[in-house]
Amino acid sequence: MSRAAVPGLPSRYPIGEQLPALFADDDFAQRFTAGLDTVLAPVFATLDNLPAYLDPRVTPADFLAWLASWVGAADDPRWPEEARREAVVRAVELHRWRGTRRGLVEGLRLALGVHAEVSGDGGAAWSSTAGADLPPEPSAEILVRVWPGPEARVDPGRIHEIVRAMCPVHTVCRVEILPGPPADEGR
Repeated sequence: MSRAAVPGLPSRYPIGEQLPALFADDDFAQRFTAGLDTVLAPVFATLDNLPAYLDPRVTPADFLAWLASWVGAADDPRWPEEARREAVVRAVELHRWRGTRRGLVEGLRLALGVHAEVSGDGGAAWSSTAGADLPPEPSAEILVRVWPGPEARVDPGRIHEIVRAMCPVHTVCRVEILPGPPADEGR
């Protein structure tokens, strides 16, 4: 969709009507400014609706990728439009949780509509006692268990792609794709 030349779009602010009275009856001046009105009408229409362009819930679909780039949101054209809009709306929240269990689970749910469970601590260990011996070296492996949601189909390639992008760099992420919720969860 182009907002550059919309045929028949009227100008809300015709320039010819704003000219001094001397030019009100001048045919050349009125035709000249009418041509400018044709060029400027889409610009005025866009500016008049600027708040709608900056709201991901109502922005035109062709503008969504550009808006996603502003907030660093993932924007995959293969996603349904509603999922793309939701990714832009929740971009700041998802950035806050990036690299955490919650962020990975929410990212997978948002991007693919699947459920996930993350186990493992990614190699983090600490002690609450000052001067205590160092804890044993933890495993840096994270296990991500994924199963389909009510309307989702599990795509292993895309799941691995998202997990690689969202897991911290220093960790090894292993992915298990399950046919349904894990039995030990009782879901």
